[in-house]
This record gives sequence, C-alpha cells and structure tokens, in this order.
Amino acid sequence: MYDVVLLTLASGEDGTAGCGAGGACCSAGGADTTSGPADCADTPRVPVLNCADALTAAGARVETVTARSDAEIDQVLSRLDGPARPDGLAWPDSDSKTRLVVATASDSQLRAVIRRMVRRYSPPPSRRPADLAGDRTLPDLPPIGVLPLEPARSTSTDLPHDLAGQLGLPRQPEAVAAAVLGGRVRRLDLLRNDGGSVTLDGALLGAANEAGQPLAWRGRVEVDDTVLSTGHEPIFACAVGNAGGYAELAGVRLLSTPDPADGRIEVAVAVPVVTRSRWGRRTVRLEVRRARGRAAAVNPRDPEIPFLDDGVSATLTRKRSWWIEPGAWAVYDH
Repeated sequence: MYDVVLLTLASGEDGTAGCGAGGACCSAGGADTTSGPADCADTPRVPVLNCADALTAAGARVETVTARSDAEIDQVLSRLDGPARPDGLAWPDSDSKTRLVVATASDSQLRAVIRRMVRRYSPPPSRRPADLAGDRTLPDLPPIGVLPLEPARSTSTDLPHDLAGQLGLPRQPEAVAAAVLGGRVRRLDLLRNDGGSVTLDGALLGAANEAGQPLAWRGRVEVDDTVLSTGHEPIFACAVGNAGGYAELAGVRLLSTPDPADGRIEVAVAVPVVTRSRWGRRTVRLEVRRARGRAAAVNPRDPEIPFLDDGVSATLTRKRSWWIEPGAWAVYDH
C-alpha cells in the first residue's frame, strides 16, 4: 500500500492564506473559529481530515503536513525523489510508493508547489542529461492529487473557475482519496517563463478603472513568428493561456479553444478599433487577435503593466517570455 502525504500551505504565493481568503480561520464542522491565524494554520481543515480518513480506511499510511516556507515544501517533495543518479541530478521516482495530495485554497497555492517541483527537478542547461526529451527542459514531474478547500467559483463572473473545476477533477475528499489510490494519471502542459516561475492556467495582462472600463496599454506581443501587436497601438487585454481561466473577459471571448494538454500556448490580444457610421458617428469595437504556438513574449512599451498569473497579481516592467513544456506535470483523476 502507499504512503500518502497530505500537504497544506500555511501561506501560498504572495501571502495567499492557507485558511482561505483574507487569512481568516474559517474551518467548518465545529472547528475553533475563535483561534488566531497561527492556531488555525496548525489545525488541518475539515476536507483534509476527511480525505485523510478516507485514505486510511482504504489502507494507506497517511501523514498531514503544513508547510510555512519553500524549504518545508521542498522537504515534502524530497520524498518523491528517485534513486541517486550517476550524474548527481535530483530526479523523480517513476515507481514511487509515496503519493502527494496538495490541499489548495487557491490556484496560486497549487502553483507554488509545482514551482518548487520545477526548481527541484530541472537540470541546469550545462548538465542536461541525454535521457531528457528534446522538447523539454525537465523530466515528467510526479503526479499529485488536488484537494480543493473552497467551493468552485462560477463562470458567470469575470473570475475564472479554479483549475480543479476547469479540469473536472474530483472535489470531494473521499473522491480525491479514491483517485489518488486508483492511480489514474492525467498529464498536463506547463508554461515556464523567463522570470523563473511557472503558469498552470494562464496570465491576463491589463487592468480596468473603478468603473470597470479597460485601461489601454502598449506592448509588443509575439507568438512564435506571429506578431499580434507591434507595440504602437493600444491594447485593452492580453491573455496567455494554457487552460481556460482567462478565456473570457467581461463578455468578450479572448481564447478560442484553450486545451491544457495540446502542447500549445494560445495568446489573444483585444485591441480597440474605431469605426464611423455614414452619419459620422464614432464607435469603438474590440478586435480580438489570436495565435497558437510553442512560445510567447510580451515586451511592454509602457513603464508598468498590471497582470494576473494564476490569480497572483504582479506588474510587468520588462519583457516576459513563456514557453510550453508539454505533459510536464500531472494530476490523479477519476
């Protein structure tokens, strides 16, 4: 039988609270809601406890871990290492008897774990091994179980589904446990970028004012050899997609057919186009330009461009490039 580690992040990327939005202690089912955040971080959430019970009932040996730093995440990931290699590289064990479940309050927390995996198992270019696939910079990452801690969000708003919802992964703790022990693995594409991070779902560049109107910015946007914007015209939004979280914005379809397992990035830019009627009336419509490829780059012409990357807010101040790692990470599925 398997050893299963149930990993919860006390705080995710950019301070995303492991106990839910805002860091409040919001456990259900009789948990002590009067304790402070530190106490809450030490107490597993109810879905985690239920998943652990289901795994134990099925015969697995279960350990729950709360990680408060990258180093503590790395300690958990080290249990997925394979035997020592002659070249000294850290490499995942393709026949590991240890399985990992990540309890996530947000996609940014899931990304934080995958980012540490990438850093652990990516060989430096100077030590690239002969057994690494030619279209990849890292080996197949170990599969993980995803245990959502929050309800699925609605696609009827501008907020995307969480990634588990988009992928149709099991959400109930008992179903997650069954998937992890069942061992059905679904491999998915990963976006790496030259900022040292990774993207599981997608990135959305641009912002809106308090009235919800998009703010124009300028930048050169390229996908492989296709130029979507030269940087001389205003852009209202740019989506760099792996999955479908940013496929639609305020009723405008940006990404046409996002697929997280097709080995391609899809990129779209929404550009305002001014037209005049025969009576001289001026109207503005959005023109959406799309392209698909292996790599994409955005080179800002404005000093700062706000963007979201897997739900994490940041500011683009220099050129950022993304490239696809086909089938690099994996989840346990139904």
